[in-house]
Amino acid sequence: METVEAAAMEDGTKKSKKGGFRTMPFIFANEVAEKLAVLGFTTNMLMYLTKQLHMPLTKAATTLTNFGGVSAMSPLIGAFLADSFLGRFWTIAAASLVYQLGMTLLTVSAALPVFRPPPCSSTATSSCSEAAPWQLAVLYTALLLNAIGAGGYRPCIVAFGADQFDESQAAERARTWGFFNWYYFCNGASQLVAVTAVVYVQDNVGWGWGLGVPTFCMAVSVVAFVAGYPMYRRLEPAGSPFTRLVQVVAAAVRKRGVPRDVVDAGMLYENDEIDKPISMYGKLVHTEQLSFFDRAAIVTDGDLTTTSAAADNNKPPPPPVPNPWRLSTIHRVEELKSVLRMGPIWAAGILAITASSQQHTFSLQQASTMDRRLAPPSSFQIPAGSMTVFTMLALLATLLAYDRALVPLARRATGLPRGISYLTRIGVGLALSASATLVAGFVERRRRNCAAAVGATDAGMSPLSAYWLVPQYALHGVAEAFTSVGHLEFMYDQSPESMRSMATALFWLSISLGSYVSTALIDAVHRWSAGDDGSNWLPDNINHGKLDYFYWIVTLLQVVNLVYYVVCARCYTFKPVQMHDQVEEDDNGGKNQVEMQEKASPLGH
Repeated sequence: METVEAAAMEDGTKKSKKGGFRTMPFIFANEVAEKLAVLGFTTNMLMYLTKQLHMPLTKAATTLTNFGGVSAMSPLIGAFLADSFLGRFWTIAAASLVYQLGMTLLTVSAALPVFRPPPCSSTATSSCSEAAPWQLAVLYTALLLNAIGAGGYRPCIVAFGADQFDESQAAERARTWGFFNWYYFCNGASQLVAVTAVVYVQDNVGWGWGLGVPTFCMAVSVVAFVAGYPMYRRLEPAGSPFTRLVQVVAAAVRKRGVPRDVVDAGMLYENDEIDKPISMYGKLVHTEQLSFFDRAAIVTDGDLTTTSAAADNNKPPPPPVPNPWRLSTIHRVEELKSVLRMGPIWAAGILAITASSQQHTFSLQQASTMDRRLAPPSSFQIPAGSMTVFTMLALLATLLAYDRALVPLARRATGLPRGISYLTRIGVGLALSASATLVAGFVERRRRNCAAAVGATDAGMSPLSAYWLVPQYALHGVAEAFTSVGHLEFMYDQSPESMRSMATALFWLSISLGSYVSTALIDAVHRWSAGDDGSNWLPDNINHGKLDYFYWIVTLLQVVNLVYYVVCARCYTFKPVQMHDQVEEDDNGGKNQVEMQEKASPLGH
């Protein structure tokens, strides 16, 4: 059997020193540049569309919503192409070039006046002319290119970075835990720069510079990423994972009448040769859960076909070949089981995104009504949109403390190399997220009472300091450091190794669904709380509403979600992998030692 490294390399060469931490500067540089680029224009794009292209507010909001929807769904396509045909490196490289083209087009259109309508006249009688259809076409083309680039880039960069550490070696496998922390730290740091420095340049220097600097940084990062090609570990794509999953379902349904209880687990079909491309680090072994799909691995008449090839050369005929639509190996059956088992844990993360998305809506609205002076004697006010800086600072501080302090301390208490399991990490994050929403409700009640005390209810203002919002913003940042990173670790570790790009795409999909759930929840509460006099809990003037009640409804949903998650985590069965650990060659030739990966409890994995 080939070594893990040899099987993993696209060029099929013998094992060489590739991957590891020396590749991280190239990968992290590309990630930072991508986040600077996308956040550099999405954070402030509403102002560009309304002020520069003179779009009506509703049309501008719809444009950005459509862009966000396409960007959230396209990673599923990019992940499919990476896992099935292109491989992660080439998918990232191609997507980065498309991204670069979209950013360049967007920068050019922002820098050259010909791509924008003329400025509004200062006379009160004249109105602003909206951008011409061809000017909007340029904008939409740039946004579409960015969405396509995001679809290829986002699902692959995390998995590609983790691929640089060899799972067959315990020391290498341990380094992946630190990778996810540092990846998310770079992600958060680039967001912090984007919403402060980049937005400042756009507002005070010009959109050409504000978009041009991130575009230039991205161009440099793309060149650097491609330059690291000789150092990367590049895993071969192993064919369409969706096809394999459908084949397992089709074979199981075809044999639904076969009594499962009369077949011993040891009799289920195995074929290491055909599974080799999708089991480089070890093969999945049988589990008792979801036993209906085991029928797909039961051999019946007509499942195997033989050929008489090579008979003229006095060679033995090749072994029987399975019809994949009638017979699947137990490894492929367990791939499907792994995906299905991940579903409930994945779904629990959606509501955390729903809660954190309120920072950009109602928390922003709260801040806009409060005293945002930097200090009482000063007249300088913190922009309401900049309050999210406290979330990012808390996120970055937590990631640093987690890696440098919490893990070593927890390691002594639990004995686990990673300190706490990723399932425990997700659970802690969900609890902190619920706490943040609960605190937000109490702060809102105090803000509204302060407004009523000074007679500022109708004016829509409150004398309460905006610093009262810092705890809820900070708690959301700490919660994200636990939930999102733990979610990424879980999705990467528990997904079948041939579907890891798709697993990362599902992480991004949960973020998208969380935002959509937030929109649906707001709409439901708005309608349910509507009174005959036109009042409701969420009016334009929140001093007349009951925003605290909305926060507490979200808190209640999060508590229910946390209970659901704990039950799912307790019942979760980790994928059992028969690892292939390479041993040194002896005089009789090299052999592979096979070890069974321990099945750990949810609190110990």
